[in-house]
Amino acid sequence: MGPRATGRPAAFFDLDKTIIAKSSTLAFSRSFQAGGLISRRAVLRSAYAQFVYLVGGADHDQMEKMREFLSELCAGWDVQTVRDIVAETLHTIVDPLVFDEAVSLIEEHQLAGRDVVIVSASGAEVVEPIGEMLGADGVIATRMEIVDGKYTGAIEHYAYAENKATAIRALADEKGYDLKRSYAYSDSITDVHMLEIVGHPHAVNPDKELRRQATTRGWPVLVFTRPVALRSRMRLPLFADGRPTLAALALGTAAAVGGAVYVAARRRVAKGLS
Repeated sequence: MGPRATGRPAAFFDLDKTIIAKSSTLAFSRSFQAGGLISRRAVLRSAYAQFVYLVGGADHDQMEKMREFLSELCAGWDVQTVRDIVAETLHTIVDPLVFDEAVSLIEEHQLAGRDVVIVSASGAEVVEPIGEMLGADGVIATRMEIVDGKYTGAIEHYAYAENKATAIRALADEKGYDLKRSYAYSDSITDVHMLEIVGHPHAVNPDKELRRQATTRGWPVLVFTRPVALRSRMRLPLFADGRPTLAALALGTAAAVGGAVYVAARRRVAKGLS
């Protein structure tokens, strides 16, 4: 049984290059080196993969190579060590990479009563803390196989391409989301399946192929250009450990966002309240 036609809408966001300006997993490579998980050579390979990802986009072949590289890299890692490193360095590494425009858009959806769900091919150990930092209502992410507290290098669920759309449909069934009234945002052609199952798809900083699809299908194209630390946007109430909450942003005035394309998109979001 599919999601109810009278259900509430949600907003689904890809993470890398949509909410943050880099690959979330590769961004932690130096922290993993400092924690004794990877070598200097692996850090350099990660830096090169990050460069290719940012400059060339992420087509299917590149994503497969990245998946193989990361699976091989993390085999044997202690899961708790990874979680500890991510928790300790999250705000130093990821906080400054968040697009200001994405934070404002997330806030608008939450103010409109829509759940915000981050959907990412990166591992859950990275995506879930980022989702918590951003105040997301849910996360769909890749899950690695764990045996005796260590990663085997095998993947239990790869949240990539068609798998993202399948996971979104399953979540919509569970939560009662109306996908025809829902929103989705991504930068990559590999997420076209995720975009086409919702009523309001948006291409964000799209690669060449996704831009072509967006133009052909009449999907809005958004350009996010301003990575900014969450702490710098405005003075926010904090968690007990000093972390700012995105939910607190709803108590203040939304930060101004530039660009005629983005302003027009915000108006379209507002019209979708009905």
